[in-house]
Formats: sequence, C-alpha cells, structure tokens
Amino acid sequence: MEISSAFKVTPSEGEKPGAFAAFPYDRDLVRRFREVFPRARWRGDEQCWFVPGTTAVRRLDAWMSRELETLDRYADDKGRDAFLFEPLSSPYLTVADDLRVRTPYSKTVVEAMRAIPWARWDPERRIWRVPFRSYEELLGRWPEIEEAARRNEPEAKRLRREEKRRRGIDKTDIMQRERRRRRYPVPGDDLPPLGQPVATLSWGVVVFEEIVAEPLTEPSMRDLYPHLREPLSNYVWAHWRMPILQELYRTKSARESEDPELRASRGWWLANRNELQERARQLRQMERAARSRNTALDA
Repeated sequence: MEISSAFKVTPSEGEKPGAFAAFPYDRDLVRRFREVFPRARWRGDEQCWFVPGTTAVRRLDAWMSRELETLDRYADDKGRDAFLFEPLSSPYLTVADDLRVRTPYSKTVVEAMRAIPWARWDPERRIWRVPFRSYEELLGRWPEIEEAARRNEPEAKRLRREEKRRRGIDKTDIMQRERRRRRYPVPGDDLPPLGQPVATLSWGVVVFEEIVAEPLTEPSMRDLYPHLREPLSNYVWAHWRMPILQELYRTKSARESEDPELRASRGWWLANRNELQERARQLRQMERAARSRNTALDA
C-alpha cells in the first residue's frame, strides 16, 4: 500500500464550501492536522475530515504535500526487511502489498490497531490494513491482538458460556437485569456531570440524568460493579440513558487519559475520542439493524 495514495482531498458538493480530507490515522499526524485546521470536523459516517472554506482544497493539498515530503521514502522497504528477518505467522494476518489483519470483533483489538501509526480500517474488506513501515509496532502489539482475537472466537465464547452454566453462575443474565434498571453507583463526593456523555467501567459511554441521594445498602452490588470500595455508603445511584449520535458528535473529547487508579475507584471519567467514536459506531450499527428489521416487516 503506497502511503501517498491514502492521502485524499475531495471538494464538497451540495454543502457549504469546503473539502473532505482522508489520510491514515496517526496520533501525531492528527495533532498536526488539527493545529493547522482548527475548524475541521470529523465525519464519522464518511470516515474523513471536513474542512470549511473556499480555499480548503488548496490549503489541504499544500499541507498534504508537506507531510508527504517528511515521510521516509524507504520506510516501507525497511519494514519489509524487518518482516523477512522476523516474520509473523498467524491465521489472523495475511501479507500482500501491505499487512492485513482480520479478527473477530474485539474492543481490545480495535484499541490496539488504532494505536499503530498508519493502520487504517478498510470497511469494504472489513480488515485492518497496516503498511510495512509500521511492522515493528504491529509486532510489539501482536501478542495482545492475537490473544484478544482468540478469546472472541465464537467457539471460545461458547465454551465460556457453557463453563458458566456448569458452575451454575450466569452473571450475564444478572448484568442484563441490572442494565435494564439504568442505574450506576458513583461516589457521593465525586459525582459525574449530568447531561453529558461520559465513560463508565460497566456500561461504556452513557449520559447521566439524575442522582438519587440514597446510599448503597446492597452488598451483592460488589459482584456487579468492580469499582465499588468500602464503605458502600459512600456511593449513591446515578440514573443513565444511552446517548444519541448528535450528543456524541458535539461532545469535546478528553485531552488526556485520567489516572487508571482514579478510574478504577471512581467508576466514571470524561470520555476520550476513541471511546466516543466506538459508542457512535455501536449506535449507527443499532440504527442500521432497526432499519433492516422495519424493512423486513414492511415487505
């Protein structure tokens, strides 16, 4: 995969003046892009950036040319040499003009792949594509990726369900019942903001709507919410709902990750960009499924 072919600028049509920009994901590259184009907005459905303005095409072309000039033209060749010296063999990896990763869906895999410079999701083939220049980074993350992929194979998930049944424990059903109650324990002295999408350990990104000033008194909640600490009376119930796409698009993502220990004890935190995008992806998937069901009923 030629890196230069992944840098694309498309003039907008039928919208306000501007242009769409697509390029491989890389944290530093995105940071430099946002510094030059602070008014740019991410379009999740199109998987590209929209830059407003009548001069957007010219400015984007100039920026991309500068970025391409700074790339090591021999980086992919070096990556191929590294692959030949230390090849990676896995049923989840195929080798073509680039490296292609296909696994069962796993949030761990998604986060790991997004952290690899220049890796990109190919929605048509439903694979991750990684240029050889990023082979060293992929190799370092591969044990985590492969382990998560195997854990999410249908057969592995089936065996885990059967093991739970043999033990007479079905925590999934208990969690589903608890989820339907739309409540979540939060520290009474460190409450989450209301009306704003935030991330949680148990339910992902949600919107809290109400805090009930009644302390927890149910010891069994410790098994459902791993962030609970003693005494339980320090926690109160916060009632939540699922966010809508417009709320996710408007929410400003957290600039820095919070202390893992603080997350573990508090149970909620300001969502980062990846967490907001993942919830938006899930909501779009749910909307498509609902439309498919409605179409089938109308037929």
